[in-house]
Amino acid sequence: MKKWTLSALAYLLVVVIGYYAISTINNKAEVSSASKNMHEEHSNSTHAGKKETHNDHEAEPNTNSEVQTTLKIEQQEIMINIKDQQEKPVSDIKINHEKLMHLIVVSADLSTYQHLHPEVKEPGVFTVPHSLEEGEYKAFVDIKPKNLAYEVKPIPFQIGESHDLSSHSLQPDSNLTKEIDGHQVTLNPSSLNVNQEIQLSFDLNGETPEPYLGALGHVVILDEKAEQYVHVHPQEGEKPVFETKFTEPGIYKIWAEFKFNGNVSVFPFVVEIK
Repeated sequence: MKKWTLSALAYLLVVVIGYYAISTINNKAEVSSASKNMHEEHSNSTHAGKKETHNDHEAEPNTNSEVQTTLKIEQQEIMINIKDQQEKPVSDIKINHEKLMHLIVVSADLSTYQHLHPEVKEPGVFTVPHSLEEGEYKAFVDIKPKNLAYEVKPIPFQIGESHDLSSHSLQPDSNLTKEIDGHQVTLNPSSLNVNQEIQLSFDLNGETPEPYLGALGHVVILDEKAEQYVHVHPQEGEKPVFETKFTEPGIYKIWAEFKFNGNVSVFPFVVEIK
């Protein structure tokens, strides 16, 4: 009788331990499966969130910037307001090539180009006189705020009546030699291929340019729609050689600025990047 009782107790103990082990394994499997599902849901949510944010960024200008710029025309003066994300004036700006601000203004058809240097009127406010004719324009406020991210974006504006320039399109130059103000300049690009480091070398026909804004010259590049802005300074040395890269194929306009005999001349070139 005693033996039978001990055997029964031993058998019962084995059953209980076996049941407990199986239950533990099942619970772990359920927890692992739930954890995996939660991770997949989180990953999908994060991916969708990133995609949505990216789309929002594509739709809104200056989303990458912590600085917002606005432009207003008052009679013969252009006024630029610079604010941070809290709508406070931004006045802590680095001097870049001898100026706090470089303002590039182009007409809608890219035939007019001006490189202006507004002066501080009050904290976060710059002004500069202009002599622009009636028409549609885009402005590019080129500044370097301290400790704040900033991306140059086009600011469309209009003076007087609108002029329909929708049929205008740029045509690449067949000749990359230009004569302006009695000075001849030839553009010699090392390549016109997309996604390559390209050297833009300029032959000044034996002339030596004077220093202009702390450099031998300045180059501004815009795509055909005047949406992508590049301001290039020359490499170190005694020759006007600029380096840049085009990340998209298309038609681009290049303005090269050189100073001769105390006057700045602008040489425009239109190229096709393939």
